Parts: sequence; C-alpha cells; structure tokens
Amino acid sequence: MIELQKIYKWHNSGNNRMFILKDINLTVNEGAFISIMGPSGSGKSTLLNIIGMLDEPSEGSYRFLGQDVYKIKDKQRSELYKQNIGFVFQAYHLIDELTVYENIETPLLYQSIKSSERQAIVADILDRFQIVGKKDLFPSQLSGGQQQLVGIARALVAKPKLLLADEPTGNLNSKQGEDIMELFKKINAEDGVTIIQVTHSEKNAAYGQQIIHLLDGRIEKK
Repeated sequence: MIELQKIYKWHNSGNNRMFILKDINLTVNEGAFISIMGPSGSGKSTLLNIIGMLDEPSEGSYRFLGQDVYKIKDKQRSELYKQNIGFVFQAYHLIDELTVYENIETPLLYQSIKSSERQAIVADILDRFQIVGKKDLFPSQLSGGQQQLVGIARALVAKPKLLLADEPTGNLNSKQGEDIMELFKKINAEDGVTIIQVTHSEKNAAYGQQIIHLLDGRIEKK
C-alpha cells in the first residue's frame, strides 16, 4: 500500500543542511497497524505528514496504492488523498463554529455526494460512535475525549483506506486514551483500515502489530 524509498527531509541553514529525516525506507501493507515511536525532534510527525501528503520530502520516492505520488499532477494527488486518507490530530482540529454534525460532514462536502446520502452516512457514524445526542453541540461544549471521538468520526466518515494519527491520545486522560486505542484496534480489525500512529506511549504503541523507532531522523535497526 505504502512504499517509501530513500526519503530525506532537510532545511537549509546558511551553508548547512539540517536533516529532519534521513534515508527512510518503509513498506506498509494494507490492513497493517503500525506505531511510530521516538523522542521529540526525531522526525515522527514529519514522516507522518509526508505519508499523509501534507508535506513533501527533499528527496526520495513515495508510492501509494501503486501510484507514484510525486509524478502525478497536484489535482490527482489531492484526489488520492481525499479518497483514501483520514487524519487524526492531537489537538483535535475541529472547526469551532460548526456543530458536531457539521464537523463530521465536512470531508463529504469535498466529494460529490448527494445531500440525502451525506445525511445517511453521518447518521450512521454518529450512531456507531454513540454520539447522536451530541450532534447539535459545538466543540467547546464537549470534553477532550468527546472532541477526539468527533475527530476520529470525521476522519473515518469518507471510509478511508488509511488512518493517520498524530499523538491521538496526547491530550486525554488514561481512560479516554484507552477507549480511543480500543476503538482504533476495532476499526483496524473489523473494517480493515490501515492505521499508522505516532505516539510517545509504550502502552499505546503496543496496540500496533509493528513498532518503528525513529532516532535523529533515521529508523533504528533492531
């Protein structure tokens, strides 16, 4: 599903190159659940953003679902992203002015889905996540755990093949964090969604079938 080859990311500082990622080679099969761990500044979020097409490397190649991401047109890349990738952020990134329902519906507005069909899809996911009673509330009226639940519902509403999660439980208490990780496990097992999460937590990392350790921008060889 994902094939990264010789990925480098750097910033130029004067005459020096400041490397964020160095020689990343990674293959991810469909249906996998992978955890990426490493200290702050090791390049975890940058790697996730490159996989999620939110950032580009300075060098290297990336194939996603058989397509060479950097050789297709921007419009095609955008379609590839919208149809296949969902993102969950540590800080939720919900739109404050929109209700829970409207936040979840947002990704569907970018696809040519009829209004009645959108309503059915959103109703289904509200029911699945047991947040029907919260649909008319605004993010500020929700707890952190509920906001993250809405963030995950929004990431999954368009039925992506790949879910990327950047410290998804970073702002939650341990019980809320556990609930979110159990939900990820279920989504991966029952729906076959491929999950790549970045985490500081050994406990959360253990939910993955494979743990990748990053240090100073490199994948540590075990």
